Amino acid sequence: MRAAVIKESHEVSVVSVEDPTPGPREVVVDVAACGICGTDLHILEGEFAPSLPIVPGHEFAGVVVAAGTDVTELAEGQRVAVDPSLYCHECHYCRLGHSNLCERWAAIGVSVPGGAAEFALAPVANCVPLPDHVRLEDAALIEPLSCAIRGYDVLRSQLGSHILIYGSGTMGLMMLQLAKRTGAASVDVVDLNPDRLATAAALGCSRTATSAGELDQPRGWELVIDATGAGPAIQDGLSRVSPGGTFLQFGVASYDTRVTIEPYRIYNKEITITGSMAVLHSFERAAELFAGGVLDPDVFISDRLPLEDYAGALDRFKRGIGRKIQVIP
Repeated sequence: MRAAVIKESHEVSVVSVEDPTPGPREVVVDVAACGICGTDLHILEGEFAPSLPIVPGHEFAGVVVAAGTDVTELAEGQRVAVDPSLYCHECHYCRLGHSNLCERWAAIGVSVPGGAAEFALAPVANCVPLPDHVRLEDAALIEPLSCAIRGYDVLRSQLGSHILIYGSGTMGLMMLQLAKRTGAASVDVVDLNPDRLATAAALGCSRTATSAGELDQPRGWELVIDATGAGPAIQDGLSRVSPGGTFLQFGVASYDTRVTIEPYRIYNKEITITGSMAVLHSFERAAELFAGGVLDPDVFISDRLPLEDYAGALDRFKRGIGRKIQVIP
């Protein structure tokens, strides 16, 4: 089969590799579409430390074309979205129910071969069946949506909150959609990219700006969400949280990103700073919300490129072109 392979840092190509063979409790998925994510770029640039070479791609959906000997839950022809999370279920954090903090955390497309290929292996437990009305290519959006839902689990958003989101790429727009669903009083979006801000406005955000300083909000925002991972945005966002409010680090920052905090202000204004890591008990909920129309895939997916142009898809993502970029095997 054909697959994108990150051979070493800053080197990716599409090559022929062996077709996957399912283990007893695994299935082979004929990949319909695979989304490009910031994590893929981090892997390519050597900021994460997976075992290279690796077939990337942790956002994908497709059709089951082979099943292991002990698989009874799924059959060939079943349409599925795949949760890439691989937990040990044995470590301290797994036993506490915090599997996304697993001490042996791994993921399809990060630690083991992923969906940037014609076929991908997945444990049967990671596959969520899809209703017939959901387009398979669109269903690759379920994984990032499940991450956004995890973010709102952490936030415990209250009705009537004023929310500020940094970044109007795919994840920032998903946070916008969920904020509206969870009863926000207002949702403001900050981004340097005017095209992305236009999409946020079209999706019904309250206000857009290239800087939070342009927005009149003297008491700040009860919930501030960084969906960029960029140091300047994070630094600014920390200063915009209202007394008693919460700052959520949702965007994936580089390892070397640093910001400063004001401990006295955190104490004196009872500000909460928290993070949200990947997926936790949220993939099935994301699939149900997605099937119910929580997102318009035609708005979120801006580019569908052939697998052979995987390197070009990563480059478009890095340059901030479009919204969700997918490759189609």
